[in-house]
Amino acid sequence: MSRALRPAVLATLTVLVLLVLAPFALVAVNAVKSPDEYATDGPLSLPNGLYFKGITDFWIRVDFGEKLFNSFVIAFSVAVLAVVISVLNAYALGIGRVRGRSAFLVFFLLANLLPQEALVYPLYYLSKEVGLYNSQLAVVIIFTAIQSAFGTYLLSSVFAAFPREMLEAAAIDGAGKVRTLWRVVVPISWPSLSVLFTFFFIWTWNEFFLPLVFLISNDKQTVPVALGVLQGDRLMDATTTSASALLGILPAILFFLIFQRTLSRGVMSGAIK
Repeated sequence: MSRALRPAVLATLTVLVLLVLAPFALVAVNAVKSPDEYATDGPLSLPNGLYFKGITDFWIRVDFGEKLFNSFVIAFSVAVLAVVISVLNAYALGIGRVRGRSAFLVFFLLANLLPQEALVYPLYYLSKEVGLYNSQLAVVIIFTAIQSAFGTYLLSSVFAAFPREMLEAAAIDGAGKVRTLWRVVVPISWPSLSVLFTFFFIWTWNEFFLPLVFLISNDKQTVPVALGVLQGDRLMDATTTSASALLGILPAILFFLIFQRTLSRGVMSGAIK
């Protein structure tokens, strides 16, 4: 890159970063602003001091610690199970070359494209029949199936290009199919699996519609459901609403920042391959 273009590129990147961070910064500023300051100075003014009563009131009102735990358990369980199922399916389709491979891949693709609104009634009826309605297990099973359909479709193409020499070497050493999978395929494919895990966790964490339908008890609700139900049921001032938005998005941002290096390595590894 020439020196003449560097200032323009840096300026463009700076503007893009500011545009991305501006909404989050506005929410954070209004979350620590008192209602009187918000009413007097407006949403764009800086607070004279830190006002945490809106955050504490919201935390106590919805028992936010419980909702965080519910969301973490569901999102983490779905991410782990979906990655494991995706690996097993993709190993059979991408490396095992089972009959009807193309038909299976089309099926998983179509299953991933179905909107949740089309699935909600049959899933609701089935959960009622098997006694899983209003349980977190039902949500984990549903999202595991949805996420693993995408993971299977993606990993199948990755495993299809897996070096055959390594598989043949493992077979010569006496490794069976299961051992080859966990000792050869999974370690080499770990960057791709870490990317899938991160995406599955964040996607599941942000889900609202299906948890709203299947988790009707207050003690089983997730963070997005608690935020939506509370804001629709009770009147809150602007600062408390900003506090709820801040608490809702902060865990997902922290999770993304923690796994940012792993995510970057996975993406770069896929690009290099």
